[in-house]
Amino acid sequence: MTIDTGITASTTGADILCETLLANGIDTCFANPGTSEMHFVAALDRQPAMRCVLGLFEGVVTGAADGYARMADKPAATLLHLGPGLANALANIHNAKRAGTAMVNVVGDHASHHLALDAPLTSDIESLARPMSHWVGRADADSLKTKTEEAIQAARSGNGQIATLILPADAAWSETAPVPAVVLAPPSPAKPDPDRIRAAAEALRAGRETTILVSGRALRADILDILDRIAQASGARLMAQQSNGRMQRGAGRIALDRVPYKVDDALACFATTEQVILIGAKAPVAFFAYPGKPGKMLPETCKVIDMADAATDLAAAVDALGQEVGMAPAPRHVARDAAPLATGKLTPEAIALALAHHMPEQAIICDESVSSGRDFFRHAYGAAPHEFLQLTGGAIGLGLPMATGAAVACPDRKVVSLQADGSGMYTVQALWTQAREALDVVTIVFANRRYAILHGELKNVGAGVAGENARKMLDLDNPALDWVGMSRAMGVEAARAESAESFADLLKTACSRRGPFLIEAVI
Repeated sequence: MTIDTGITASTTGADILCETLLANGIDTCFANPGTSEMHFVAALDRQPAMRCVLGLFEGVVTGAADGYARMADKPAATLLHLGPGLANALANIHNAKRAGTAMVNVVGDHASHHLALDAPLTSDIESLARPMSHWVGRADADSLKTKTEEAIQAARSGNGQIATLILPADAAWSETAPVPAVVLAPPSPAKPDPDRIRAAAEALRAGRETTILVSGRALRADILDILDRIAQASGARLMAQQSNGRMQRGAGRIALDRVPYKVDDALACFATTEQVILIGAKAPVAFFAYPGKPGKMLPETCKVIDMADAATDLAAAVDALGQEVGMAPAPRHVARDAAPLATGKLTPEAIALALAHHMPEQAIICDESVSSGRDFFRHAYGAAPHEFLQLTGGAIGLGLPMATGAAVACPDRKVVSLQADGSGMYTVQALWTQAREALDVVTIVFANRRYAILHGELKNVGAGVAGENARKMLDLDNPALDWVGMSRAMGVEAARAESAESFADLLKTACSRRGPFLIEAVI
């Protein structure tokens, strides 16, 4: 199928790039452009169907593209400036890759004839891109359409992949004959392997203590319903892996636990497990190595059955498993429920309880609260139905951009960003984008004024308690961060809460109105 673009004989390579993206549903571009990308910027100016969103730092750009794709179920484009711009963006590209996010990065480069001059911004963009990308390609004027199509197909492959297209300035500015944009058929997911389905079914019938561990699209509500019916019929335990790109939770859905983050808790969780069936998930391992503790969380004798990886059609795989082993008549949906609100001192638990009470139905929770927000998960089983998006690759600085992108993708849904204060400073510029785009995001900053997780990790690795020099590297209290002031300076209304009651009141108000709002929760 082709689309008549109607572009004139003065069409540039950048026009072809834009037309090809739009023809294939990529209609949002998160950007931080520079000189080499000006012809692409000009081409975007000729395309009113493309929504262009400026991020004031490249990590905001790629983090927003991640949050967008997780909720839109399709890739966004990013526009980055040369190798250093890509380098600034890589941490959140890493997180996106770990989340199974589809993303098309367009990285400008010097004109091809200028590269030999070794100008100051010249770098090896391919080598920078390759570790965080599934596909890397460099276009010239003649190959730009083909390379763009390859990038789109790569991004849409499997569970979602990272494609990085390098765009030399002369490829963008060169005039070319108008070419109809082709609508590409999306790649089909891999079909389930009948032998692996059969092996999982035999394991479930064996009468051993079994955990079904899931991630990826298996965490959507309809697939979880079938998985819960399978778990009931077989006596297996159903869990999610620790880090997941998107999970549907809350009242009327399955109450699903994740693998614990802490090593000792995870070891206890699987201590008597005899076999694990993986569906879109990986066998659980520790986030880091700790002296005297194992890296693998499963017992040595535990059998691992890898039924379907994330690139497989997980809905078909789960349905096939259910047909093979049988299912209970109905899933066990959790009822709407919330514990009483806390009073007095503001604590992470008080914040979680207030959220369970006041967040609206179909809210999107973007979690980079790190250590402070872990209470939310267990207190929100019976909260209003919601989506849960989390940091997946461990590279902090994703939370605020992820919430920004999710709000662009879903303008009619409230986004609630759970943000640790230390990691929030990595990409605080995202607040400006939220203000500029009038995005419906409530940001909750857990202001403990320290890298609390690193204080814990110092003990966990056997390095002791923080002394004076260590505290200088782990604490944020001299001077204290003023999140209300920073937020207002970027155009986002903000207020500070220092008690459970004041926080609940602020949250209730913020959730009842539209537009960006930040609550600095002093804990």
